Amino acid sequence: MKPTKIVHIALGSNKGNKLQFLQSAVDLVFERIGTIKKLSKVYTTPAFGFEGDDFYNACISVDTELSAKKVLKELQAIEIQLGRKSKTIKGYESREIDLDILFFEDEIIEEKTLVIPHPQLHKRKFVLQPLIDIAKDIEHPILKKSVANLLKECIDESEIESVNIWLKNPKKAFTFNDHNYIAIEGNIGAGKTSLTNKIAKDFNAKLILERFADNPFLPKFYKEPDRYAFTLEMSFLADRYQQISDDLSQLDLFKDFMVSDYDVNKSLIFSKVTLPEDEFRLYRKLFYQVYKDIAKPDLYIYLYQNTERLQANIKKRGRNYEKDIKDDYLDKINSGYLEFLKSQPEMNVKIIDVSEKDFVKNRADYLWLLGEINEASLRMKQ
Repeated sequence: MKPTKIVHIALGSNKGNKLQFLQSAVDLVFERIGTIKKLSKVYTTPAFGFEGDDFYNACISVDTELSAKKVLKELQAIEIQLGRKSKTIKGYESREIDLDILFFEDEIIEEKTLVIPHPQLHKRKFVLQPLIDIAKDIEHPILKKSVANLLKECIDESEIESVNIWLKNPKKAFTFNDHNYIAIEGNIGAGKTSLTNKIAKDFNAKLILERFADNPFLPKFYKEPDRYAFTLEMSFLADRYQQISDDLSQLDLFKDFMVSDYDVNKSLIFSKVTLPEDEFRLYRKLFYQVYKDIAKPDLYIYLYQNTERLQANIKKRGRNYEKDIKDDYLDKINSGYLEFLKSQPEMNVKIIDVSEKDFVKNRADYLWLLGEINEASLRMKQ
């Protein structure tokens, strides 16, 4: 998963339906740049430096995987999409939407087309006041003063007043926090861990990741499957039970729900593929005895990827012990999952084909996938 950074953006409009322009900008920032973490109140201020209608101003903080230059490019494209035209006069003029980068983490950038922090932010009350709502303790990396102190020292005497209207965070359209526990499942290389990480970060969920990398029998199994299959499956049985018992029993009051990159039933699915029939029957008895009281996810998402894409993803992540995984093995695992899910009518299951999607690199694909999961979530309530 790509590292992310927090960018603070100022929004302003004094032309047409000002509130709608601000909301449309927020929605497009969410679609193109990243997850909206915080939104300020909306403030009304007089036009600064020219004669015009009063402005609506706000600030947002955004968690983004993009570079500062790419964020700027996207903001300029959003301005154009919302109707902003090139300047017709020298200096300031009325505009449908104005989007400016204020801070990009603590980076200092001084280029011809991009200066960060914004060189005028400490002089503008219409920027500092909404910025206080979401980032009062952020320190200006050049001036070495907090936003709160910058506002106290600001000599701008413009009148500014909060408006009794609120911008909506687009991520609130997703109802994931209506659940207690969501499991993301899939074949080897399907992207379940990447998706689980992203959902946990974007939607304030407790993250539960399978600790498969610590299993000493996994590399041995891929080399000699017949010899190590039962040992591997028994070790996973014990490890998953211990982990899921601990994770599900430890409540986190600061998280909205739990999301995991595995469901304990994967032990049953994989063992049916890897073990001879007699060993599988024994294993199944042990499995049901061990897991009889374990909480089940209230939403189960299965990410389907075709075998070609799975192999490409496996090669991309470069785990040495996975390099010899055969297509036939992946096909059997996929069939095992689908067979299992068909036999579980009481589970709330959503199977999503992501073979033609790259939700790790492409934000549009990621949002599409979130929409598919949300659709399944909403259906549960009906």
